[in-house]
Amino acid sequence: MIVYLIASILIAAAAFLVRRERQLFLTGVLFYAVQAAFACAILFGGLYDTTSASWFRFDAPGTLFYVLLCIVSAFAYFHSEAYLRDNDLVQTRAYSGLVMLLTTAIAGSYFASNLAVTWIFLEATTLCSAGIIYHRRTAQTLEAAWKYVFVCSTGIAMAYLGILLLAAATDCESLDYAEVAAAAPHGNALYLKIAFLLIVCGYSCKMELFPLYTVGIDANFAAPSPASALISTGLVNAGFLAIFRVYRVVAATEVFTWARSVLLIVGVLSLLIGALFLRRTNNYKRFLSYSTVENMGLAAIGLGVGGAGVWAAVFHVVCHTFIKSSLFLQMAVVRQVYNGYRINRIGDYIHINRVGAMGLLAGMVILVAFPPSPLFLSELMILREAIVGGRWWLVAGLLLLLCIVIYSFCSRMLRLCYQPNQDELHPSKVDRALSWSALTLLAAAMVLGLWQPDFLRELIGQITAL
Repeated sequence: MIVYLIASILIAAAAFLVRRERQLFLTGVLFYAVQAAFACAILFGGLYDTTSASWFRFDAPGTLFYVLLCIVSAFAYFHSEAYLRDNDLVQTRAYSGLVMLLTTAIAGSYFASNLAVTWIFLEATTLCSAGIIYHRRTAQTLEAAWKYVFVCSTGIAMAYLGILLLAAATDCESLDYAEVAAAAPHGNALYLKIAFLLIVCGYSCKMELFPLYTVGIDANFAAPSPASALISTGLVNAGFLAIFRVYRVVAATEVFTWARSVLLIVGVLSLLIGALFLRRTNNYKRFLSYSTVENMGLAAIGLGVGGAGVWAAVFHVVCHTFIKSSLFLQMAVVRQVYNGYRINRIGDYIHINRVGAMGLLAGMVILVAFPPSPLFLSELMILREAIVGGRWWLVAGLLLLLCIVIYSFCSRMLRLCYQPNQDELHPSKVDRALSWSALTLLAAAMVLGLWQPDFLRELIGQITAL
């Protein structure tokens, strides 16, 4: 792991120093070759289920989400080349280096086997993301970057207090997840509850959950769309995994039922906020960001209901990674055409870029969980578990809010594709190869909706074994 971190950081540093765009492209190829080689070493080279440097472990959740990260980050990076075509080399190489550093920091948080190491890498993602948000060097992006740093730092500080309380509650000298989990059943119940609450609230800025979800909305709005594809999936997954690991720590304690109730409340509030703001926003990037809040709310509800809902929550996050990254990459093409994301100003996309429009419409169908969407399976499992548990209030609330989400998503996407375009807008030419590329991620999600490979089922089964 140390070799991987050093190699990735050195390549990212080289990206800041190159003098030609061709050299920058080759640096990106080298960086993602390292990522692919590391993934293969874990999957096929004997690294899986081993430890490294006492602080990292190549376990099932880290491996699964790292493979997803490699795919999404590579798509985001190479789509950025077209998105940033008109930028000067200084801005482009700074952006490229920061994307590489962000990918490395996210990977470090995935494999961290220590609460403090996870915290350090998530804090590193804050700095990298802030630089990406400020890429355009405008007053608006500067404000968004400072807001992101301030709110995320506040959230990370809350999580740090939670980690300290968790260590105090378990009287554990090490912050290794396995050792803390072994000591947790004998810990102070009050301290465990407060620690869990602080960690969930703190890391909600990364997972884009209530209460600190707003910082993710602003980050995705200000950042370039390809980077938003990475932030709203890879980084959100890092937040999910950080909370999920603590969820597993308290699974054998007397506060576990209380912790699940907390996640239920947080999930329902996130779903409520996402559903309502999908109707209010007038920007397609914010629209997709609120959809992320809604989907992460569903994942939190899955953890809250327990049982098969935990498997469904992990599967939901995995499939959301493919779907949401595809839609953000399609939005990058939309900006290439219209030079904006205003919902009430752009339209007739079906006649300008038929491939991209079909990608958005297919993404709409899959994201609102119509078959063959894999989200249909995960949401059905969560609803079933809620019914089995006798939570009829939750079932009614979920169905109502999901109906609002379906209506909002369908109305907005149909408007983009079919409503008459404004006369003062002059659409530009479009690179349809980018739309086809983004469509491959959506196709991967559709395959998972129809067929889940045995190894994926087994891997998620290992992750969710409590």
